[in-house]
Amino acid sequence: MKTLHIDLETFSSVDLSKSGVYKYAESPDFKVLLFGYSIDGGTVEVVDLANGGEVPSEIIDALTDDGVIKIAFNAMFERVCLSRWLSDQGVSLDPFADNHFSSEHLGLARFLNPSSWRCAMVHAAYMGLPLSLENVAKVLKLEEQKLNEGKRLIKKFCTPHGRKTQSSLFADSDWQLFIEYNRRDVETEMVVEARLTKFPMPDWVWEQYTGDQQINDCGVRLDMRFVKTAIAADERSRGKLLTKMQELTSLENPNSVTQMKEWLADNGLETDTLDKKAVTEMMKSAPAGLSEVLATRQQLAKSSVSKYKAMQKCVCVDDRVRGLFQFYGANRTGRWSGRLLQPQNLPQNHLPDIKQARDLVINGDFAALEMLYENVPSVLSELIRTAFVPKKGCKFIVADFSAIEARVIAWLADEKWRNDVFASHGKIYEASAAQMFKVPIESIVKGSPLRQKGKIAELALGYGGSVGALKAMGALEMGLNEPELKPLVDVWRESNPNIVQFWWDVDRAAKNAVRNKTEDETHGIKFSYESGMLFICLPSGRRLCYVKPKISVNQFGGDCVTYEGVGGTKKWERIESYGPKFVENIVQAVSRDVLAHALQTFRNCDIVMHIHDEIVIEADMRMSLDVVCQQMSRTPPWADGLLLCADGYECEFYKKD
Repeated sequence: MKTLHIDLETFSSVDLSKSGVYKYAESPDFKVLLFGYSIDGGTVEVVDLANGGEVPSEIIDALTDDGVIKIAFNAMFERVCLSRWLSDQGVSLDPFADNHFSSEHLGLARFLNPSSWRCAMVHAAYMGLPLSLENVAKVLKLEEQKLNEGKRLIKKFCTPHGRKTQSSLFADSDWQLFIEYNRRDVETEMVVEARLTKFPMPDWVWEQYTGDQQINDCGVRLDMRFVKTAIAADERSRGKLLTKMQELTSLENPNSVTQMKEWLADNGLETDTLDKKAVTEMMKSAPAGLSEVLATRQQLAKSSVSKYKAMQKCVCVDDRVRGLFQFYGANRTGRWSGRLLQPQNLPQNHLPDIKQARDLVINGDFAALEMLYENVPSVLSELIRTAFVPKKGCKFIVADFSAIEARVIAWLADEKWRNDVFASHGKIYEASAAQMFKVPIESIVKGSPLRQKGKIAELALGYGGSVGALKAMGALEMGLNEPELKPLVDVWRESNPNIVQFWWDVDRAAKNAVRNKTEDETHGIKFSYESGMLFICLPSGRRLCYVKPKISVNQFGGDCVTYEGVGGTKKWERIESYGPKFVENIVQAVSRDVLAHALQTFRNCDIVMHIHDEIVIEADMRMSLDVVCQQMSRTPPWADGLLLCADGYECEFYKKD
């Protein structure tokens, strides 16, 4: 046996969508109902475990044999569920044979070694395809499609709600249909994988996937005492705010958007929306009484504290939360995306006395919290990061790349003055302003208007952005005036001619490859048209894939490349692109590869999280922060000349320094 394709149907009273597979499979009532498999691409067999079927011993042996490649669509689900199922069968798992995490990290958890697993969903994402089996099959126009009855059958057999409403659950005609549904899923997965094998993922990318799975298996510890007291503090605060709002407005339900809009209109302030930005704007000119109502409304509407309740839902019995990262979640660049608690989207913290605020919460000193901090919901929001803590006797080392995308685009475009900045002081905002406005860099200090202009230009204009990009980045809120914006765009482009040239060289190469179904190259990046796909080969050797590209006419009447993908509507559609947009994909993808290289470099350390360009290590107290930053700053072998710099800090709980 060389390969084993697998698909499971399972039951658990835990809500998979809110709690994740690790918590789901940990539930006392977890069961595997159907076990569908195919050996080496042969006939699909379905074992009806719910009705006493038995999985053949050779299959059980294969699950723990690292010489047999196990393949599934969203393989994390099958691997974690089978880890639990095998433990229930009395099979001893040795997760440490190829896994550096100690038993103290994994607690009671034991997981199958991910190095012998391949995820067809990840392979599909590598090819620019959707992240669901159903949608992949539709895009590829496969004859083998998921059965349309799937959602109804899963609700009936796999959820507590379905169980309550059915008698003789596993004996009716739907059960036979469910078996066929499981069989069809394995067949569809096999056809998808067969199509994708024409474009194999490099072995070293699969090694990155293995490392990703190990990080997900390890998880990160949550301070559940703090989480519980934070929820209690929020409930107390919300109760007081609700009472205050009722006193101010006499509304029956001040949380009602409709009632609040009507009340504001009756008091001379009409608005179509009560979103955060609109309310903040109204507060600037509202009379004192209305301003107080609006401010209280903002506090009540603070939604980020809901993450504390999400933590309760997905934390495992050993107080660690697992499965926070989706490998290849952003499928045009290959970057990671967040799951469950969305670690890539945690509120920032700016409290100067963050430890004091945290201690007040964890000790339940809510009166002091309310006395010292006027806006308790905002404080709780800023403290969300601090719920992540290292195990006892350890510390967090947090290290991140400085201005990684700015460094990558300067390297690729060979913008010499920028590379000189990164080779010396690294102050790109100040240097950019000095370059744009022809003044000495020494005259630009933090907080000065020119530095603000340099910063907003750097953040907004690197990928072809213009006035709209500056506005979206908050230029007007930062104090810039409308007439200043277009000249700012022009002067930035004049100061970065090589980057501007890079945009249009990439545009030309992409259009040439698609139009002539050929290969082209610029700035060390290769473009090729193969089998109805546009591939962009990065310096690392990894390839970006664009499905069914063609030359179309853009909104300005010129030629452009369009391709099929998941667009802004979250649906599969034809997407228009051009040089600067391709450059954005390339730069973000290269930045992702730099992070992936760092994760592999530190694979013998206990990485528990990575957020954007940041790595969080659960470290022995003796581990050196300086050594970590020095190691992280080393350039990957495929990126000669790229100037990297990592900085970091140590902490007893996670925070943004």
